[in-house]
Amino acid sequence: MTSRDPIADLRRIAFLLERANEATYRVKAFRSAAATVAALPADELNRRAADGTLAELTGIGDVTARCVTESLAGEEPVYLRRIESTEGTDLKGAAAVLRSALRGDCHCHSDWSDGGSPIEEMALAAVELGHEYMVLTDHSPKLTVAHGLTAARLRKQLDHVAKVNEALPEGFRILTGIEVDILADGSLDQEDELLERLDVVVGSVHSGLRDDSAKMTRRMLAAIENPHLDILGHMTGRKVAASGEGDKGHRRGHTRPPSDFDLTRVVAAVAEHGKAIEINSRPDRLDPPKRMLTVAVEAGCLFSIDTDAHAPGQLDWQRYGCERAALCGVPVDRVVNSWSMDRLLDWTVSHSTPG
Repeated sequence: MTSRDPIADLRRIAFLLERANEATYRVKAFRSAAATVAALPADELNRRAADGTLAELTGIGDVTARCVTESLAGEEPVYLRRIESTEGTDLKGAAAVLRSALRGDCHCHSDWSDGGSPIEEMALAAVELGHEYMVLTDHSPKLTVAHGLTAARLRKQLDHVAKVNEALPEGFRILTGIEVDILADGSLDQEDELLERLDVVVGSVHSGLRDDSAKMTRRMLAAIENPHLDILGHMTGRKVAASGEGDKGHRRGHTRPPSDFDLTRVVAAVAEHGKAIEINSRPDRLDPPKRMLTVAVEAGCLFSIDTDAHAPGQLDWQRYGCERAALCGVPVDRVVNSWSMDRLLDWTVSHSTPG
């Protein structure tokens, strides 16, 4: 029987575990095993599989060794088969229409900030999902807990992305971006010159989330009026209980109430300035709440259905955002990442200069 690719099988398992929001240590076990196998000469890999000594290698345990052995024997690993058989049901109706219309993801992270995987791995996962583009939006400098990018590091990342794009399949492109902190006065946490260079700018509030309504409203309105901002990220900052362990091993079930602000004024400003509200698909965010999303739909806002992914498998979380968007009647043509890359970039340029 022809052998399978054990590296691909291990990475597929890791992807599915990430998508299911499983504990980080489980995902790392399979990604570490894939890296170990990739570095091993083929003859040694086959010998160790035959001798039953794979688990003696650093990065490979009993479970991952069994998966590699099964794969080399031409069998779909039992672990992989079990995960795929319990995946759940497909999207239906309007949610499926939305999901099939999406051409990219405008909010994701790499290991340059607080993500867990290199830019290249995130991009290849997006390619496998059928995306045409992925906007890389690592954090800005003041979010030190997330290893935010200084201006100097962001410039280096831009050079790196240009090189990675040269090696990616034709028809796919990493778009440059940032998830920039909205500071206390509503300004954006990065140099204007750099923000001008980026393809897409997502702006989010990460601090002072319990500010009073008047202060938070002023802060958000100032950010929305900034010509560099394109998408208002996870607008309420809320956290909801999630079934899996969060990034970097955060405890399960952590919750945080939404920020208090004048929703009517905020969505009106988004619509007036031609910006977009993010529908954050993370199972621990699902932000904004449906009642707020409905108000934004009625106000005529644009939207971006994003994953806020910190790992490759999380790039398939858009299904959760699509389900919420469908429930609230979000029209497909108002979702900016259902647009072609050229149309998306024309849109971001259209409000990038004052006046």
